[in-house]
Amino acid sequence: MKLQQLRYIVEVVNHNLNVSSTAEGLYTSQPGISKQVRMLEDELGIQIFSRSGKHLTQVTPAGQEIIRIAREVLSKVDAIKSVAGEHTWPDKGSLYIATTHTQARYALPNVIKGFIERYPRVSLHMHQGSPTQIADAVSKGNADFAIATEALHLYEDLVMLPCYHWNRAIVVTPDHPLAGKKAITIEELAQYPLVTYTFGFTGRSELDTAFNRAGLTPRIVFTATDADVIKTYVRLGLGVGVIASMAVDPVADPDLVRVDAHDIFSHSTTKNWFSP
Repeated sequence: MKLQQLRYIVEVVNHNLNVSSTAEGLYTSQPGISKQVRMLEDELGIQIFSRSGKHLTQVTPAGQEIIRIAREVLSKVDAIKSVAGEHTWPDKGSLYIATTHTQARYALPNVIKGFIERYPRVSLHMHQGSPTQIADAVSKGNADFAIATEALHLYEDLVMLPCYHWNRAIVVTPDHPLAGKKAITIEELAQYPLVTYTFGFTGRSELDTAFNRAGLTPRIVFTATDADVIKTYVRLGLGVGVIASMAVDPVADPDLVRVDAHDIFSHSTTKNWFSP
């Protein structure tokens, strides 16, 4: 049994049993992966994967347990390498961060800049995705920690530490009726079509909660995962934007008017999630 074989079976599962995709991701050949998987199965005397012709169809019950242990073994191997590296080169290494677009684009640039200045020999690698995707990356050991607001509480194997609180801002074009207001009520906001985040991203759940609390239904006409995309459609007159306040920049967005929304929505907390 080889570590390479364990890595192959784990990556095959990570790629939804698509051996071709696994080979591309590992920069190796499909026949090579198939051969190593077969050799491991022959050595163990059981099937890890069920097959239909040349295609893998599902993980067998025994295979599920083997995959779980293989993940643990590979994680321990990486931990051993990290310990060795920390003692050999205490100021050198790699850090894998999983986060959402909003955090990567607006919250983290100055933090990362400061980190690199302090630890110039550490390489940072950022994976962007949905909250569920980045939590999955940490859970599977593909990232050291995740930074997000939504959804990660569903992963009971992850530990959470709060990072910071933030709230939302309403953005409109200068000619919009709300542009002249310093603050508005949720009843006023409910009168207009809204452009905001896709459910499951950047505190979107709090928007729905606020409207439900007021007995109102938001008229959401467009959603996106990216605040820059949302602002683009606000500029086109599609609706009133509701985005993270950190995503509004007076210098970068001189053609948009920001209206405070802290009286309408409760603050959200961005958290750091990691595997213990």
